[in-house]
Amino acid sequence: MTLTSFKLIDYLKKMRITPLRLLLLSALLLHTISGHTQQVNSTPDNSITRILFIFDASNSMWGEWQSDKKIHIANKLLSKMIDSLESYPNVQLALRVYGHQYESKLNNCNDTKLEVPFAYHNHARIKQKLKTLYPKGTTPIAQSLKACEKDFPPMTTAQCRNVIVLITDGIEECAGDPCSISKDLQRKGIVLKPFIIGIGGSFEESLDCVGHYLDANNEEDFDNSLHIIIDQIFHPTSCQVSLLDKSDNPTETNVNMTFEDSYTHKIHYNYVHTMNPKGLPDTLYINPMPEYKITVHTNPPIQLDSVKLIPGRHNIIAIPAPQGSLSVKVITGSTDRYRQIPIIVRQHDSADIINIQYMDIVDKYLIGRYDLEILCLPRLYIKNIEINQSTTTQIKVPAPGTAIIQKNKLGNGSLYVMRDKKMEWIYNLRDEDIQESILLQPGTYMIVFRGKEAKYTKQTVSKTFTIRSNMTSTVTLPK
Repeated sequence: MTLTSFKLIDYLKKMRITPLRLLLLSALLLHTISGHTQQVNSTPDNSITRILFIFDASNSMWGEWQSDKKIHIANKLLSKMIDSLESYPNVQLALRVYGHQYESKLNNCNDTKLEVPFAYHNHARIKQKLKTLYPKGTTPIAQSLKACEKDFPPMTTAQCRNVIVLITDGIEECAGDPCSISKDLQRKGIVLKPFIIGIGGSFEESLDCVGHYLDANNEEDFDNSLHIIIDQIFHPTSCQVSLLDKSDNPTETNVNMTFEDSYTHKIHYNYVHTMNPKGLPDTLYINPMPEYKITVHTNPPIQLDSVKLIPGRHNIIAIPAPQGSLSVKVITGSTDRYRQIPIIVRQHDSADIINIQYMDIVDKYLIGRYDLEILCLPRLYIKNIEINQSTTTQIKVPAPGTAIIQKNKLGNGSLYVMRDKKMEWIYNLRDEDIQESILLQPGTYMIVFRGKEAKYTKQTVSKTFTIRSNMTSTVTLPK
């Protein structure tokens, strides 16, 4: 069951949820509302954060903008951001610059260089390099992104988050494809979705596909964009997943959940949903930068796509997941062999298999109607059974009996069940065994058999017999 936010709302309507509750749940589903407003100035774990600044020093950065030239304002505000990063632990910074080595008339599309490699406490070195930059050349954004793959050295001793912050006053000028390269970097797991700040103009149409695009139409916007990036990188973001029962209460739990990047399809988190000691869904601290597809592994599974978290806040994600249980048991008596018989479970009137269950095992399902196919001999079909909220639907089937088939000679034959005076094939006898023991449902059966040494078709023999629950019937075929 794949549910977008809008499909989830339709699902709630079908469950006859009251208009007021539907309104509240719609807000939860479409906006993942903020439950807290506090922020914390440290990450929730000890992972290393590596930030690579890709800085535009192309000729256009000499342009006048607000109170000064673009290059001077960008240097000043980025240096201010770098100063603020000194207070954060476990941070490494690096600086890559493009458009600063060759004159623009040369249109050198390889004009990109890692000026300051990753290191701890290199803030002063990066600020000093920014002061010396002299804009000259063109804008090779794609080539700069491609080159940065080697800027992040492999990490072997700790987990890390690799972040790119691209600052530019223009779009790609070298016929490259920065969107494709960014997507490739993310798919390889080299970097998280990059941040792009567009200075002095709106480049969203061209650069939004590269990453999180932020417009900086003035100095204040630029400064605010840098603060937003810090918030998203460092302030811990928490969420709780409320799995709602039929009454809209978050009581469902103990089910696996997967958080997958909607863009790269990389799996970031796997959790088993848990209630905290207060009986509420447990709080999770997760990275707010990706847009998530959340899969709740119920039977059948529920998927909520394009979930955006508000950085530095507590987000509540409400997902309807009302469940009940199913148990299939033998009416009287049982055998260990019978417990191993698979039961195919499908949603009612659907051909898709959603689960394989076994006798005496209780499995949970979303509330609704289901069809069962019990792979005993002969197969049993039980259709349109109902699973209700927080209850166990119990299906009872007759206990089998045992048929011991004595063939006296090797040969070929088949077993049929007799229903309404008609033969229905259920099993081919093994042609290399003199004797077989078969579990069968109560009923009337017929064996049609011919020995391998028989020369004529008319030497085929038939034998009818009856099976009763928990009884053994020996069937001896004529010689």
